[in-house]
Amino acid sequence: MSRSLRVGLLTGGGDCPGLNAVIRAVTKSLILQHNAEVFGFQDGFLGLIEQRMQQLSYADVSGILTRGGTILGTSNKANPFSYYKRGGADVSNEIVRYCTRTLNLDAIVVIGGDGTMTIADGLQKLGLNIVGVPKTIDNDLVGTDRTFGFSTAAGIATEALDRLHTTAQSHHRVMILETMGRYAGWIALYAGVAGGADIILIPEIEFEIEEVVRVCREREMGGQRFTLICVAEGAKPKDGSRVIREVIADSPDPIRLGGISRWIEAELEKSKMRSEVRTTILGHMQRGGTPNPFDRTLATAFGSYAASMVAEGQFGRLAVLQNSHLASVPLADVANKVRTVPLDAPLLASALSVGTSFGIPQGDQPIKMQSTSVVS
Repeated sequence: MSRSLRVGLLTGGGDCPGLNAVIRAVTKSLILQHNAEVFGFQDGFLGLIEQRMQQLSYADVSGILTRGGTILGTSNKANPFSYYKRGGADVSNEIVRYCTRTLNLDAIVVIGGDGTMTIADGLQKLGLNIVGVPKTIDNDLVGTDRTFGFSTAAGIATEALDRLHTTAQSHHRVMILETMGRYAGWIALYAGVAGGADIILIPEIEFEIEEVVRVCREREMGGQRFTLICVAEGAKPKDGSRVIREVIADSPDPIRLGGISRWIEAELEKSKMRSEVRTTILGHMQRGGTPNPFDRTLATAFGSYAASMVAEGQFGRLAVLQNSHLASVPLADVANKVRTVPLDAPLLASALSVGTSFGIPQGDQPIKMQSTSVVS
């Protein structure tokens, strides 16, 4: 009888609703369907580097489907190719030897976003068998129509807009909500449309502050007397630059965006509108809490599919959702890439058709209108 599979598992990058659902699905599927031994590395690649791991049993992952966060912990700093605790040393070959020779692992399932998959692709090229699972609230991973965690984050942002809507109406204010998303506008777009934002500002479309002021003034003078603005943290004014909140030197992705909403608030106040302006930066609220039903089911589907990929030897690939079907793409096709909102996205056209402003004068509109709109 051949020995059982030995499979590692880790969650890298920022936390995200649905991580535990994937851990559960991968572990249970490997144990039940393939008689595998599963080992979870603690705190993402940091645990892999520091050789901190634990064997996961069926009981260990039972009852965690609805829990937010990750029972394994995570880290968005530990890059094996430039390990900050050793002055930027490359420890990737040490990791490969540890996994393949010391632990005798057949593969590692890596759950993460574009930064995590870039590292995973590098380790795969050094000889470590890897299967990826797409995780990020930003929905910006190339090759997949959806990442788990996005639906929950967009729902949280939508609820925030709903609450700001009522107070904006009551006080006749301009209310600005800033969402996460880095260089992609998926959260702001979906939440903005679902929450009825009057203005949606995303990184893919450089906005003109004069047009934002004009829309707010028009609503103010037209009797509506309030305006709701949803802005992605990576949104950028025309001929301006993105607002950087901080730079974290020892992180694989050192730039932290944030604060564009404050800049917009200051510009609106300079215009001396009658309406008061208030800003809410949603921040890490979008990452926390229990995953919604869609993310639980998507995470479960991704996890069980990743387990089958391991059993079938489909290494160096990422489990993805394409046209409502599970598939896989090479990690190399995902590494160092960002999936942004295309200007022909049906939801952009839908929002524009009902009068939503993207901060661009009508004559300069880059959005490509379509006769039909389909939300994916």
